[in-house]
Amino acid sequence: MPPNYSEHADPEPSLVRSYAITEGRTKPSIDLPLEAIVATVEDVIASGLAPEDIRASIVALCGQRISIAEIGAYLGVPIGVARVLVADLVVSGALKVQATLRSDATAVERRELIERTLRGLRQL
Repeated sequence: MPPNYSEHADPEPSLVRSYAITEGRTKPSIDLPLEAIVATVEDVIASGLAPEDIRASIVALCGQRISIAEIGAYLGVPIGVARVLVADLVVSGALKVQATLRSDATAVERRELIERTLRGLRQL
C-alpha cells in the first residue's frame, strides 16, 4: 500500500482548488479509463517538480503501478482531476499507461483488475 498522501486531501471538497489544479480543464488530453494502470518511466526523475506539487505525489504513487481511481482516492481529488493530471504526466513522458488486460487475460487477472478498481472507487 502506498504511503499516506493526505497532505493533498482536503477535509471538504473545493471546486476552486480542482479548477486551479487542472487550470480549468475538465477533460484529459488522452483517453484514460479510470481502471487504467499507470507507472513511472524508469529513466524519469521528477526533479523538476516541487515536493508540494501534487504531480510529484502522483509520480511517487505510480512507482508501484496504480490505477487512476486509486490515485484519486489516495490524493483525495476527484477522478476527473486525477485523469487530467495523469494525462499531462503521460504526455510529458513521466508516466506510461500499461495495458489493463490483454485479450488472453485469465479469469484471475480479470478479477484482480475489478478488485483494484473497486478498491479505488470505495476510497473516493
